Amino acid sequence: MVLAFGDTPACPGINISLPCYHIISIRFINNMELRNETSILEFLLMEVTENPELQSLIFSLFLSMYLVTILGSLLIILAVSLDSHLHTPMYFFLSNLSFVDICLTSTTIPKMLVNIETQSKSISYTGCLTQICFILVFASLDSCILSVMAYDRYVAICHPLRYNVIMNSHLCGLFILLSLFISIVDALAHSLGVVQLTFCADLEIPLFFCEVVQVIKLACSDTLINNILIYFATSIFGGILLCGIIFSYTQIVSSVLRMPPAGGKYKVCVGLTSQLSLFYGKGFGVYISSALADSSRNAAMLSMMYTVVPQMMNPFIYNLRNRA
Repeated sequence: MVLAFGDTPACPGINISLPCYHIISIRFINNMELRNETSILEFLLMEVTENPELQSLIFSLFLSMYLVTILGSLLIILAVSLDSHLHTPMYFFLSNLSFVDICLTSTTIPKMLVNIETQSKSISYTGCLTQICFILVFASLDSCILSVMAYDRYVAICHPLRYNVIMNSHLCGLFILLSLFISIVDALAHSLGVVQLTFCADLEIPLFFCEVVQVIKLACSDTLINNILIYFATSIFGGILLCGIIFSYTQIVSSVLRMPPAGGKYKVCVGLTSQLSLFYGKGFGVYISSALADSSRNAAMLSMMYTVVPQMMNPFIYNLRNRA
């Protein structure tokens, strides 16, 4: 029904003098605003560099790092699979860690390289949610496997006579399945929480990839539940697992200091400590720098390095000459 200007038909149940066509217009505008908030087609990621002359250099740098990560991790997986002498819990976990490294870097780097090549900053709403989910799965799984590897080294060095009994194949498989279950549950909880959010006009993410915390900051709706989930996950992966790793390392160092020099054990300790500093140290460094850095671009670059450098360094840290 089309109302001409000045028509003022009776409006049942409304005791005001405002014409009905005005009320219909208000409802129409509210519906349009709701549709604009919920029908999000894409997000905008930060440009890697504003200098066109540096784009090719940065593209080559990250492509090289990505290829080194993939090649090194694949070599570890292939060597562990083919060499029967490496069929031990330590290398079983190492091969799983290498596979996770491949998946984690493949979740972020290819999209960034495509955006650099096409000079585009956009990522679809579905693609952003998918990236969030996979980043959470593989980053959480990476943390869990590192914790399991620390426990494996603790048993091997502090209880060597019982090592084969404790770290049997069933327990190793259970550790991986439990880590995968925890990671998937954590990722689904965060992803489903993001799906329930509505977003406004400003959809620019100050990173080179979709990160759950930054996406939540763009929401117009209430994010209390999302923030609670983030604090809960942080307390588990950044608190409980980290405390477990530190406890294992403390026991390892204490046991090593009480025994005669043994190069192999020292190499294992150095390797695991290096990985701990790379993964957790850079992770804490990213959040500290994000809070203190004047430029969001610098914090974004550190975040990208955090998702690339530790995975690229793993093949060099865990060289296959180390023995349990």
